[in-house]
Amino acid sequence: MDIATITKGKRSTREVTTRVALVTTRLMGGLEEDASTVQVTVTYDQKALVIDGKRRILQSGSFHYPRTTAEMWPEIIRKSKEGGLDVIETYVFWNYHEPVKGEYYFEGRFDLVKFVRTVHEAGLYVHLRIGPYVCAEWNYGGFPLWLHFIPGVQFRTTNEIFKVENEYGNVEGSYGVGGELYIKWAAETAISPNTTVPWVMCEQSDTPDPIINTCNGCYCDGFTPNSPSKPKMWTENYSGWFLSFGYPVPYRPVEDLAFSVARFFEKGGTFQNYYMYFGGTNFGRTAGGPLIATSYDYDAPIDEYGFTRQPKWGHLRDLHKSIKHCEDYLVNADPTQQSLGTNLEAHVYYKTSNDCAAFLANYDSSVDANVSFNGNSYFLPAWSVSILPDCKNVIFNTAKVVSQRTVGDVALARNTSVSELSLASSKWSWYKEEVGVWSNNSFVASSLLEQINTTKDISDFLWYTTSINVDENMKHGRESEGILLIESLGHAALVFVNKKLVGFGYGNHDIPDFLFSKKISLNYGSNTLDVLSMMIGLQNYGPWFDIAGAGIFSVILGDLKNGKKNLSSSEWTYQVGLKGEYLGLDKMSLANSSVWIQGSALPTNQSLIWYKATFLAPEGSGPLMLNLASMGKGQAWVNGQGIGRYWPAYISPSTGCVDTCDYRGTYEPFKCLKKCGQPAQTLYHIPRSWVHPGQNLLVLHEELGGDPSKVSVLTQTGKEVCAHVSEADPSQADSWKPYSDVKSQGPEVRLACEQGWHITSINFASFGRPEGECGAFSPGSCHTNVLSIVERACLGKQGCSVPLSMADLGDPCPGMLKSLAVEALC
Repeated sequence: MDIATITKGKRSTREVTTRVALVTTRLMGGLEEDASTVQVTVTYDQKALVIDGKRRILQSGSFHYPRTTAEMWPEIIRKSKEGGLDVIETYVFWNYHEPVKGEYYFEGRFDLVKFVRTVHEAGLYVHLRIGPYVCAEWNYGGFPLWLHFIPGVQFRTTNEIFKVENEYGNVEGSYGVGGELYIKWAAETAISPNTTVPWVMCEQSDTPDPIINTCNGCYCDGFTPNSPSKPKMWTENYSGWFLSFGYPVPYRPVEDLAFSVARFFEKGGTFQNYYMYFGGTNFGRTAGGPLIATSYDYDAPIDEYGFTRQPKWGHLRDLHKSIKHCEDYLVNADPTQQSLGTNLEAHVYYKTSNDCAAFLANYDSSVDANVSFNGNSYFLPAWSVSILPDCKNVIFNTAKVVSQRTVGDVALARNTSVSELSLASSKWSWYKEEVGVWSNNSFVASSLLEQINTTKDISDFLWYTTSINVDENMKHGRESEGILLIESLGHAALVFVNKKLVGFGYGNHDIPDFLFSKKISLNYGSNTLDVLSMMIGLQNYGPWFDIAGAGIFSVILGDLKNGKKNLSSSEWTYQVGLKGEYLGLDKMSLANSSVWIQGSALPTNQSLIWYKATFLAPEGSGPLMLNLASMGKGQAWVNGQGIGRYWPAYISPSTGCVDTCDYRGTYEPFKCLKKCGQPAQTLYHIPRSWVHPGQNLLVLHEELGGDPSKVSVLTQTGKEVCAHVSEADPSQADSWKPYSDVKSQGPEVRLACEQGWHITSINFASFGRPEGECGAFSPGSCHTNVLSIVERACLGKQGCSVPLSMADLGDPCPGMLKSLAVEALC
């Protein structure tokens, strides 16, 4: 539950809560055809949410509207519905809706009402988490920074000036009695306007009635609500994990994700939400911190660019269909548990003694098993659940992936499905930043100032400048050497002595503070020390996160012969931001300004330099990718729109990744990693709606040093897809009909292209015992070339299916278990 009030502001708690909740009430009726005639009641009982008097099993997915453009919303929502979702969940991002106190913004990708209406028009419900604290790896957790400067304000506790909440249970203990009182206040405030829709508190075991307490985590099958009158709900099931600069890329195998969902519904769950179903992009400076990357892909079923991630999207779609077949049983009966052996069990939902649905689970992390249930034998791979909607036929097993897969990774591959436009021949211009103080709006203090309170987050940058005098007593020849020790709360800093770069220090997501140590040479007389301290996202999570500091807090000069000199209390001059920011070099209006320099020799590998070029967008209607692998660290803009922060120079550790991550056993965010020894991110999303016909403006602000001539713009023009299905695999979930013999229908290979694409070629097709993986299939020892059959079924179509029928495909090896492998290009 998310509630906000500023009692001294323009709106009271009740006004804010009532307005948002009423919007929720009106727009949750997404299953109706006409928005103007929606009449929906939403309540709950001990089994489930009840919509218009009917208990519902609901699959939900998180999709944050500002993390893509409004033009992309309908297609992503369509794919979410096609993937089996009933509900779209989103936070509300206060800091961008009220960037200045009393000034509101609900335009473009921040048009919340338009987003909710778009979901409604697609026939889906909305779960609105109104915040305004959202966490979400979003800058300052969604709080506007002006709130921090209201006298007497304290966040996330009993504070008369301001109260707000979301995901409080993890930190409540840090706030003592104030936290307990705060939760009671939050619950009373939520229900007092009588909004007529249920409220939830996630991760809050002491949630007061009638608020529903819900579970967050990778597994919630063991969760029990704090009252027998409340349904079992799961508000955050992590489809992957967020990405941080300097870290490998985390991912979660779909077999484990499906296992977690199946176990939850097997054991009485009725509402489940993927965090995230579509992750999107942290455009501009919206990323939280510290050091959250620009990509918020999250290994979600729909990737950052809006494409379906296979097999994750398809396998979960089949899971949702299978669970939906069991809905009447799940909402009207309690499960009966049966032991099937060690780490083996069944949960059976009976309508009558002869009419039931069942889940068979093997929760052993390594040992496969054959089990007996209702007089039949079933094979259960380790760490898997089979779903039997009629207590007889298996229509889905979480470990058997029969949905299509995607060949390769667009972030790694350069194949015929990607069009790349090099900017090497573009006419680049540049602007070199001044080091240190650059205007008369600088100011002086006799101490080191904390950065966030000084910049108020109007910029990532704060210059700290002082002078160091080397007198006759310190003089040893023309230069004096010393050790410069700089301690910072985070997140990074460039250090200049006498306007020359001497080094770069930085932290990481888990430990943002750092110590910079460097031997330096000083001239006799006066020397300048300029430190450019950098923020990479304001902290968004943790107890008292709102007062976490940043910037330089200690500067010591250690002379090799005369001891140490503490410069922390010296006179320091401060300059907020960079001159290029002040000039507005990122804006379209400055594209033709005389401040830009152009010449025959492009300066590369230089710190604090701005670059500008124009490009023609590649043909097509799909999203674009900006390849910044040749750059160091900085920010990028296209036609004045902030693409986000980049940092390809920050290489992840070389160890910790595996070629294949075993899905079996408990998942945690760093179990499955890829791209070790590489940058976390080199490709950056440019929404198609941000470019136009003709020349488009690209601006880069490079902080460390890079080569812009090697920058390129990519677009995906096609996709290689494949599927490999065995005779032993279940039939497609949507082919099952009650009281029918599903086995007689048999499994089949299904392929589908993105909307607007079609299958242009079949690159491999073999029935028998094909070997290898997608992208590297081979016929194997038993083979029938079924290329012509597959071509007839699939070429020129957006999607196709090929049944595993020996009558059609032949029988190259009688008596042996056979499979069909197909590879195609969309």
